[in-house]
Amino acid sequence: MRPRGILETALYVDDLVAARRFYLEVMGLEIIVDRPPRQIFFRSGNDVLLLFDPTSTERDETHVGGVAIPRHGAHGAGHLCFAIADLEIDAWRAHLTAHGVPIEAEVAWPRGGRSLYFRDPAGNSLELASPRIWGLPESVGL
Repeated sequence: MRPRGILETALYVDDLVAARRFYLEVMGLEIIVDRPPRQIFFRSGNDVLLLFDPTSTERDETHVGGVAIPRHGAHGAGHLCFAIADLEIDAWRAHLTAHGVPIEAEVAWPRGGRSLYFRDPAGNSLELASPRIWGLPESVGL
């Protein structure tokens, strides 16, 4: 057996208000769950990005349908890569720059495709890249 893919990814942020603004205004994601001070969940295409305050998720137990969800949390910068088309990279660079988001690195990968690296307000390392960087068809994740 093998999973079909990754359904959701979690990042941990210390300021949900700043993270909410960044992922809405800069990244253009859609909020699907907004429960500060513990969590905010966003839709990105067919995937879900979970943002948690680690102090809440480490301390407070959450129940869904009478079942306790295991406590979790992480401290320090995480990493997440958003899929974009190769042709969008220049527009994304300009968009991030216009929002005052510094680009930390731009990489042209040996298999093809390019990446832009930058940070969210919590210091998480974010990347925008074509699926081609992994030898995947451009349409994967788009």
